[in-house]
Amino acid sequence: MKVMLDACVLYPTVLREILLQVAGRGMFTPLWSARILEEWARAARKIGPTGEAQARSEIALLRARWPKAEVAERAGLEARLWLPDPADVHVLAAAIAGSADLILTFNARDFPRGTLAEEGLKRDGPDSFLYDLWLKNPDPVEASVHEVQAEAVRLSGEALELRPLLKRARLPRLGKALS
Repeated sequence: MKVMLDACVLYPTVLREILLQVAGRGMFTPLWSARILEEWARAARKIGPTGEAQARSEIALLRARWPKAEVAERAGLEARLWLPDPADVHVLAAAIAGSADLILTFNARDFPRGTLAEEGLKRDGPDSFLYDLWLKNPDPVEASVHEVQAEAVRLSGEALELRPLLKRARLPRLGKALS
């Protein structure tokens, strides 16, 4: 399954790392566009003066790890598409260009199911998506979550309980299931 990752699921870090760990275990193929990565970099400015630079470093690592994940723009495609928020049309265009099966986003309202269905696409939120993957095959999802938790503990130097960590990552259902 090919999954277009919207900028809002690539940033914050814990969610992105869980998704990519799960993808790395063969549960799905991640996709994004240069424009989506640029949105992530600009959004990281909110965390302070070094936020964007840090995001750009992480983006470089992401591109190196997943060289086939970045979808090139297809000329003229955006012009024929419509979404409630015109600023999100590029995500839909990238999903179509990359032959994605699903758009993973928190912005359900901006990606109406009927509009996506016309293009052969579905959308889901990260919590539901990961929970469903866990139901089908729990071991890779659990291993991914625990690896990310261990790295978060290492980097923060603090004990981080799993359920609150996943709740902050906007994965409450998965957190409840794994606790």
